[in-house]
Amino acid sequence: MLLLILIAAVIAVDLGIKDMIESTDDNAFPRELEGCGGLVTIFKTHNPGLPFGRLARFPQLVREIPLAVASGAAGIFLWLFPRKGNRPQKLGLALTIGGAVSNLYDRFVRGYVVDYLNVRLPRLKKVIFNIGDFCILLGAVLFFIGETVSAAREK
Repeated sequence: MLLLILIAAVIAVDLGIKDMIESTDDNAFPRELEGCGGLVTIFKTHNPGLPFGRLARFPQLVREIPLAVASGAAGIFLWLFPRKGNRPQKLGLALTIGGAVSNLYDRFVRGYVVDYLNVRLPRLKKVIFNIGDFCILLGAVLFFIGETVSAAREK
């Protein structure tokens, strides 16, 4: 049950922040996130494509590819959900599904994904993302670690 709450929380938090960003005047951006010492900057960007704007010229694909991936993740989650164990995989899938649904909402309702966070680290200076993107990445990493550990235990 907690995993279902986590999925709903990721969706609600990310969409809530996106709505705040969208309702704020464009001139208010970019701005530093208070209390982060300049490490995090808030932007207001619209990404009509896949990550880094890829395939933006193909809006149908931009909706269908993430929908297929999210559906696959949800199918695996539903298959694992009633089984004992596999906690990292279940947590990873829950985070991934929450982030994916939030971004799918944007793609289908807004026609673009609202991205708003930038972390001032050397390799991330030019990357603007949202909480959903972060949850998808973190979820994939957790799932991969869980699968790797499970495979190692079986040997």
